[in-house]
Amino acid sequence: MPRQARKKSESGIYHVMLRGINKQQIFIDREDNVKFLQVLTDFKEISGYKILAYCLMGNHIHLLIKIGMEPIEQVFKRICGRYVYWYNVKYQRVGHLFQDRFRSEPVEDESYLFTVIRYIHQNPVKAGLCESIEDYEFSSFNEYTLKPFLVDSDFVFQMISREEFERYNKAGNTDKCLEIEEEKKVKVTDEQAIMIIERYTGCKEASDFQRLDLKTKDEYIVRLSSHGLSIRQISRLTGTNKNWVEKCLKF
Repeated sequence: MPRQARKKSESGIYHVMLRGINKQQIFIDREDNVKFLQVLTDFKEISGYKILAYCLMGNHIHLLIKIGMEPIEQVFKRICGRYVYWYNVKYQRVGHLFQDRFRSEPVEDESYLFTVIRYIHQNPVKAGLCESIEDYEFSSFNEYTLKPFLVDSDFVFQMISREEFERYNKAGNTDKCLEIEEEKKVKVTDEQAIMIIERYTGCKEASDFQRLDLKTKDEYIVRLSSHGLSIRQISRLTGTNKNWVEKCLKF
C-alpha cells in the first residue's frame, strides 16, 4: 500500500508527533529531555521555525511548530539526526531511535491552534504523570506563564491574553488530536524497566534497592511508575511487596 502524501499546511503550522521505534523510551533520564530541548533551540535560527508548544513524554514527543525557511521534512531530519547521534553515543547503541516517519497534521485556524496547544499541555495529566499541567517539567506551559526560553509565546499572545490562555489550558475537555487513541500507555519491557531503574535509582540489583531508606524507596516507586513501569514490574524488579507499591501510588 503506497504511503500517503503528507498534508501541507497553508499557515505553515503543524502539530507533529514523534515516537520511539517499536514504541521504546526515547527519554530515559532528565539529561535526555534537556538535550532534546537544546537541539530544538540550536536549529531555530538555522531552519527559521517557531515553537508554539511542546511536551516530551517517555516514548513520544508532541510539537506545535511553525515552519520558516525549510520544509518540515528537512527540519525534522536535522532535529532527529542530531538527537539520535547524541543518544546512541550516550547509551552505546546503534540504529534508529525514532519511528520511521513522523506524524503531522496541519493547523490552519486560530480555534484549532488553541485546541492543539491545550491538548499538548494536558498530555501528561491525561497520561497520569502529574495532577496539574504546571507540575510537568518538560512541556511549554510554564514557559507561557513564567519566562520563555524556547517557545515563541508572543505569537500566541497576539491572539489571547495570558490570563485567558492559562484558564483555557487548564479547562476540562475531550480534545482529540492526531488520533489520541493510539497514544495509550504502552508497556515497558523488562529490559527497558531495568535500565530505567538503574538510571533513576542507581540500583543494579533488587538487593541494592532494598538497602535504601523507606522514604527514598517510596519516592523512587512513584518516579518509576511515572516512567511507564507497571506495579508488577516495580514489585518484581525491586523486590518490593506489591501491596506496598500500590499503596505508594495512591498518594
